[in-house]
Amino acid sequence: MEVQKETLFQKYSISGVEKIADGKAVVCHKQNYEYAVFYCHKTDTTKAYMVSMAGADRTQAKAVVVCHTDTSAWNPKHLAFLVLKVKPGTLPICHFLSEDHVVWFSNKISAKTNQHLLVPFISFV
Repeated sequence: MEVQKETLFQKYSISGVEKIADGKAVVCHKQNYEYAVFYCHKTDTTKAYMVSMAGADRTQAKAVVVCHTDTSAWNPKHLAFLVLKVKPGTLPICHFLSEDHVVWFSNKISAKTNQHLLVPFISFV
């Protein structure tokens, strides 16, 4: 999360959304070790968005949101389904990235050459 200035805990309103990735991604979750260890996995059905927000005190912030568009193979007892009261495969599941998580996705450089570049997005909350 990128915040304009250090602030106290407050409510934020979403002021803009920009899609930054669609499709395949590699997501790395920081593990609880004394040194940097990440659990990484690949997903083919992910969309990522940069979300602009404004705090109650008008502080501007940006954060990465990841949406899982195909949850049909997920465990029906996954916390997301219990909280949202939905079933696997019915709706995309979206969330802000947690602290120190990294997402790598393919982003087109040029529509003419159809070349791709792996671009990291790191979230620090």
